[in-house]
Formats: sequence, structure tokens, C-alpha cells
Amino acid sequence: MLDRLRDLIPEPALRRLPWYLAYVSLLRERGVEYVSSTGIARGINGDPSQIAKDLSFLDIKGKTRIGYEVSLLEHKLEEFLGFRKCHKAVMLGAGSLGTALMQDSGLTNYGLNIVAGFDVNPALIGTAVKGLPIYDVADLPEKVRELGVEIGIVAVPVEYAQDAADAIVGAGLKAIWNFTPYRIQVPDDVVITNTSIYAQLAVMYNRMSCR
Repeated sequence: MLDRLRDLIPEPALRRLPWYLAYVSLLRERGVEYVSSTGIARGINGDPSQIAKDLSFLDIKGKTRIGYEVSLLEHKLEEFLGFRKCHKAVMLGAGSLGTALMQDSGLTNYGLNIVAGFDVNPALIGTAVKGLPIYDVADLPEKVRELGVEIGIVAVPVEYAQDAADAIVGAGLKAIWNFTPYRIQVPDDVVITNTSIYAQLAVMYNRMSCR
């Protein structure tokens, strides 16, 4: 059922769901039992009709004049978004960004468990970051099988982004989280998500200049 719903939900709606989850989790911590789409909209400065439409993809119904049960809605959102399942990942690039992500224990709250890092720098290979080993990229296929990894995270210098992606695909992984500004190319059966810090900075700077 969840797989069918994931196929149907538009990506913009999927990107909004974590915002709803964050707010609903706050409400649950405060002891709030029910919340309406209007209440969520007030809390995150959103559109009530849009929120109601997005939540309809979860096949969850609110009660008339009461709204959604907060604890149930939180559970449904976490389950739908995949945050309740552990997804093992490896980090390609043990530089400043890569090590920061490896040290971010908060990612486990969202189902992401980084189990190792990989690099080409001999000075880094054989070391560890917060107990997580750094291996040679050449060992990636073997370690992927050994560790049961699902996701490859790319945080290498931009000129090596495609090489890192090729290594991930060559190791048999079908999902890549790309933190470089380079638009890497992958086969059609590989899922890729791009998170460019530089792109977000560009948007912020541009909007600042228009104020």
C-alpha cells in the first residue's frame, strides 16, 4: 500500500511532508492530541488546503471539527517517509563536509545510518571518524556487500563527483545522495537526490539583493 502511494505522490508534496512531520512532532511533545490542517498551516505558515491535499496521499482521515490525531499522524508520516526503517549508507569523501555528515548522529533519527567512509587520500585511509572507518575507494564493492549498504553519499571535490558516482553504481548501489554542485549522470534505475549548498546560497544572496 505504501509503495503504491509513493508512486502516486508528486515530488513537491513529498518534499513538504517532512515540514509537517517536524511540526506535528513538536505538538506531540507538547501534549497536543489533535491538530487540523488549518492548525498545521498556522504553525508552519502554509496553505491549509495544500496541507490537507498532501496528507490525503497518506490515506489518513481527520475527524470533523477536531482534525488529525497527532500521534497517529506523526507515526504515519515517519512510516511513509521511510524514517522508521534503517537505511545503511557510505560516505564518499572524508573531507570537512563528509566528516561533518558522518558525525551527525541526528541523521539516524531519520532512518539514515552512515556506516563507513571512503577516500583516495592515503593520509585518511585507515583512520576513523567518530568510530566509523575510512576505507580506500578501491574497496567499495567489497565493503558494500559486507556491510549491507543501500545508499552512497557523495561529498567529494566537484571534479571527482562523476568518478565517485561511477564507483557507487559500479558497487551495485541504486541510490545516491549528491552534495556536490555537479549534476552527475547515472543509469535510469539509480535514484539520485541533489543537495547543493552552493545553490541554496545563490538563492539566498539573490533574494537579499532584491530587498
